Amino acid sequence: MCEVPSINSSAEFEGIKETCRNFSLQGKWSSRSSSFCSFFNSTLDILMSTFGDGNTELSLENVTLRFSALLNSTSLWDGGDKWEVGSAVTVLLQSVELATLATALRSPERTTQNVTTESLAVQTRLVTGNCSRDSEVFMLRAHEETMVVHCDTVTGAATQAGLGAAAFISYSTLDSIISARRLSEGNLPAGGKLEKSHLNSRVVSGAVGDGRPIHLSRPANFTLRHRQAKKEEEEALCVYWKVEAEKGSWSPDGCTAVHTNSTHTTCSCDHLSSFAVLMAPTTVTESYPLTIITYVGLTLSLLCLFLTILTFLLCRSIRNVSTSLHLQLCLCLFLADLLFLTPVTRTGSQCPWALCLPHVVCAVIAGLLHYLFLACFSWMLLEGLHLFLTVRNLKVVNYTSASRFKRRFMYPFGYGFPALVVAISAAVNPDGYRTSKHCWLSLERGFRWSFLGPVCAIILINITFFALTLWILRNRLSSLNADVSTLRDHRLLTFKAIAQLFILGCTWSLGLLQVGPAATVMAYLFTIVNSLQGAFIFLVHCLLNRQVREEYRRWIKEFRTSSTKSQTSDLSMSAVPTTSTKTVRGPLLCSSTSL
Repeated sequence: MCEVPSINSSAEFEGIKETCRNFSLQGKWSSRSSSFCSFFNSTLDILMSTFGDGNTELSLENVTLRFSALLNSTSLWDGGDKWEVGSAVTVLLQSVELATLATALRSPERTTQNVTTESLAVQTRLVTGNCSRDSEVFMLRAHEETMVVHCDTVTGAATQAGLGAAAFISYSTLDSIISARRLSEGNLPAGGKLEKSHLNSRVVSGAVGDGRPIHLSRPANFTLRHRQAKKEEEEALCVYWKVEAEKGSWSPDGCTAVHTNSTHTTCSCDHLSSFAVLMAPTTVTESYPLTIITYVGLTLSLLCLFLTILTFLLCRSIRNVSTSLHLQLCLCLFLADLLFLTPVTRTGSQCPWALCLPHVVCAVIAGLLHYLFLACFSWMLLEGLHLFLTVRNLKVVNYTSASRFKRRFMYPFGYGFPALVVAISAAVNPDGYRTSKHCWLSLERGFRWSFLGPVCAIILINITFFALTLWILRNRLSSLNADVSTLRDHRLLTFKAIAQLFILGCTWSLGLLQVGPAATVMAYLFTIVNSLQGAFIFLVHCLLNRQVREEYRRWIKEFRTSSTKSQTSDLSMSAVPTTSTKTVRGPLLCSSTSL
């Protein structure tokens, strides 16, 4: 039989007695296994030794060591059933909270106490008097976890006049016990995020006052370290141990994940209890409007890029260093967009079954996309440098004149720099070239910065180049000859510099702003602008280029002329009679002679 002895204590420990009543083993629990009775009686023995004599000098170290020994030595975790283990966890969590708060209050001379054992770590904090500032907060740390609680939360729950206590407990082994016995299985809402989740942090407890549940006017923040690095296809959920009908299960009510990365999650909760972080698989659903915009925009861009490439190759009158740079940029962007649109860049459930690729092939495609997009930025940087050098050395505005830009440095940098970055990235993290949904860079271990890092650097350098270019244009145009220093040329040069700045990187910076409430708006702007980048290039470098327009007019005129000649020839041949060839030849020859 499991029996609960009476605990004679002062009124400040009513919470302990209430816990003993709620989890009494008399009557309905008497048929449970002996291991559960042994655990419960051991817990009560610790509470009795702690609170049995109100005059006893209490020690947080002693209480923590005894609970740690109980966690390590009991056979309940291995032999008990799920109901028994769940009840034991609930009893343990509440008992440790109440005991640590009581021992902290019994030692008012020790403002802060820290105890670390094999199974748990505890830190307590006493607050005397009123809070000096409304915004004053306290941080308690145990193991690698922290709790931030407002001062008025502690003083508002004070059980003694002018003396408040806060306790923070971190358990080293309790998460493995809960996970091994699958305590939450069956208690989680079906079809919800928690149903397929798993525990991925230590279990921590936060309590103030005497440990009674209270609603916080200001939320408390808990930062928990992940047991395993968070995967990109996982979502971090902040949960607390909710007790219902003498059973416990994880619940997300009142807790929100305010920040998460691969190693830590910060939770904000409007109550105090025992908390943990669960990892749930995310079901990423692509936005249908964004998908349509991407395919339509990239298709239009591919057409415009193809026309731009043909223009640069066939128009001999505009061939120079500048158009060579534009041509290489268009080639890289055309290949990257074309590869991005193909179904082979999808993996998992998003790709057709016949096109799902092995890991190695997907990694090669991701590396190729990485290389092509970086090559685009390399040529963007060379275009910005060339424009700056051209304007700096500007004496007479003539875009077809020979530039001082060295061709022998263009190709090694334009294609060599991205190859170097990809080679180093693959050597450092060869598993980074694949995600669960696409053949692209993994978000784990910060691998995406192998692309974002060079991109951000090139964007900043280009912004510097174009700012200097605009400054030089402003100062130099007034000193040029009258034919050049006209309002039309001034506007043309300024517009091209600004358009060049927009095309060569500012569009990509929108991708870095997809955070917070404006993430959806930025996602649409990023998709629209970048998918139409090829159309922008065709507009600026072809349609707005006077020499290219003249070439287009000449081609159209020649095409019309050849079409007219072909139609005239067809009409002449159809007008010739077929009955008398001899009678026709005479007049034709005469006519030609007279002409």
